[in-house]
Amino acid sequence: MNSDELKGKWNQLKGSAKAQWGKLTDDELTEIEGNQDKLVGKIQEKYGVAREEAEKQVENWRAA
Repeated sequence: MNSDELKGKWNQLKGSAKAQWGKLTDDELTEIEGNQDKLVGKIQEKYGVAREEAEKQVENWRAA
């Protein structure tokens, strides 16, 4: 799934993202709007991980 597909399917994927990263609020997920960079940034902020780790988590989530 590329970034454009992620944006297009974001409403469907929000529940899955919430299950994966429970610290993200509904408002934050709405703000992200399928933007991978925003998602990576929020994961960094909420979970205190390095950007590379957050990107790896997002890639693994997208591949699942």
